[in-house]
Amino acid sequence: MSTKRFAILTTTLLLLAFALAVAAAAADQLSGTGKMNPAKSKYSPGPAPKSLTVKVDSDENNFNVAADGTDADGKPTHVAYSAKLDGKDYPVTGLPYAETVSVQRVDAATVQSTLKKGGQVVMTVTTAVSKDGKTRTSTFKGKDEQGHDVNNVVVYDKQ
Repeated sequence: MSTKRFAILTTTLLLLAFALAVAAAAADQLSGTGKMNPAKSKYSPGPAPKSLTVKVDSDENNFNVAADGTDADGKPTHVAYSAKLDGKDYPVTGLPYAETVSVQRVDAATVQSTLKKGGQVVMTVTTAVSKDGKTRTSTFKGKDEQGHDVNNVVVYDKQ
């Protein structure tokens, strides 16, 4: 093999390895654990929970969420689901206003989740991770279990 061909092959393999590493890092931007920052979060209608920690495990095909906290009345909360990033409905537990969730990737750092009850959309949640990866912001739009409009912006600090 000539030196020129070897150099081209080596350069191509290095570029391919770099592209795969970038793709793997981008797919993982959504993964991590965040703790709600009450000073930066806005709940409408309130009241806000006393605490909330969300753990996300994500890759190019899957989105898994486990959120634990304490509601405004001091009761423990736990929400969990595992969904593929294919827009299909998957079961969600711990939400009185939703039975299923579908999740689609918007870009490397953003997903949109659609929550349904009885097959009807009740809430959309758009979650974006900041460029520096230190903040996760989830914007909730829809109806709660009493039918009240929900317009929450929940900011999480990376743990």
